[in-house]
Amino acid sequence: MSPSPQSSEPTEYDVVVIGAGPVGENLADRTRAAGLTTVVVESELIGGECSYWACMPSKALLRPVAALAGALGVAGSREAVGGGTLDAAAVLARRDDFASHWKDDGQAAWLESVDVDLVRGEGRLDGPRRVVVRTPGGTERVLTARHAVAVCTGSRAVLPELPGLDEVRPWTSREATSSPAVPGRLVVVGGGVVGVEMATAWRALGSEVTLLVRGSHLLPKMEPFVGESVATSLTDAGAVVRTGVDVAAVRRPSPSGPVTVVLHGGEEIEADEVLFATGRAPRTDALGLHTIGLTDGSWLEVDDSCRVTGVDGGWLYAVGDVNHRALLTHQGKYQARIAGAAIGDLAAGRPLDSSPWGPHAATADVAAVPQVVFTEPEIASVGLTAQEAERAGRRVRVIDHDLGQVAGASLYQDDYRGQARIVIDLDRGHLIGATFAGPGVSELLQSATMAIAGEIPVDRLWHAVPAYPTISEVWLRLLETYRG
Repeated sequence: MSPSPQSSEPTEYDVVVIGAGPVGENLADRTRAAGLTTVVVESELIGGECSYWACMPSKALLRPVAALAGALGVAGSREAVGGGTLDAAAVLARRDDFASHWKDDGQAAWLESVDVDLVRGEGRLDGPRRVVVRTPGGTERVLTARHAVAVCTGSRAVLPELPGLDEVRPWTSREATSSPAVPGRLVVVGGGVVGVEMATAWRALGSEVTLLVRGSHLLPKMEPFVGESVATSLTDAGAVVRTGVDVAAVRRPSPSGPVTVVLHGGEEIEADEVLFATGRAPRTDALGLHTIGLTDGSWLEVDDSCRVTGVDGGWLYAVGDVNHRALLTHQGKYQARIAGAAIGDLAAGRPLDSSPWGPHAATADVAAVPQVVFTEPEIASVGLTAQEAERAGRRVRVIDHDLGQVAGASLYQDDYRGQARIVIDLDRGHLIGATFAGPGVSELLQSATMAIAGEIPVDRLWHAVPAYPTISEVWLRLLETYRG
């Protein structure tokens, strides 16, 4: 395909990366470490969604909630914090610091330090191994790749098609994590991770929160006790949680006035802001996929090395959210390390080892995906739920234990409430899933992840002695139950 008349002469690199979020940064770092010249194209801020509108600002909003709950949960510190109300202005200021005040100077300096070139602008494919970048100044640059182009453009929030939505100016995850002020009343639509985390954060900061969920329970992709725990906690904190409801329309007659959320059946709820946390879509609409025989706006199907299938020559990679394997920052960074190694070895003429758990296979995407939901209580999970394992035809045994009965948990917090579950594959003799709900359980997750990714036999785990008195002693209790 011939270049646009406005285009400059092509600049050639070994690898062209479209998207400079954590995934694109990690992939560029790996290909550069392999000795390949690499350029990154970015249309917004270097560091991407995670740094400015997702992981970092959301967890900066949620950490004070957990810290205060921890202090209120222990006699002595409870009295020290008095009324137990967060200083919203201080929380928001700290959030702004963690989001680098929405400036990417530090990230740009890091790219330079690892000798990766940066081109700012909107990048799109323009035939095999060719990327056209529309710069902020309106000119076009053409970049070509000797070995690989990697699409790391991530995903965007999806808004439902509802009457009145355009006039309402609804929040998505971006507005929910970056709002400069606490809304007096907030309606949150959606019971997934974004919905429950933002309901938790803004309720603790003083909003009157109503959480509307279409299904029968929160966090439906996790073990059932998880959603029950979070719903109870939100209700105890003063939020209104409603399941089995659906939004029919929204309206905001005055740009500065309240928004009205209309439910199926006619009931109306008035709020100052409404957040829709109702799913994600790939950022591939304007990527030029049609120029290489793919469909614009689609998720990109990949093999375990993150190479896009159905593209002649095997030069195109899709890494992170855009391939729809596991929409989590840490998983995308893991994929970037795998894909970067594959690109580097192929460029050097070395064969790929795509066997499960090999250096060029992102096996953890299907077997050991860890996730923490930073609600009160915390939720930590990895691998398969019991239902997923049974659906997959695995012969499993499910072991549950009350976390509150562990000595370390009772020391951690008075009246500790929590639950642990592991899923054991009886034929293979190792863990394939683990879920924890309770204060501080995120620190239990890596041990579970290592047990699953390492396929450590349950009999060997019996010899992994947990320190006393810690919450990790739940591992001993779970294994005691398993052994009978």
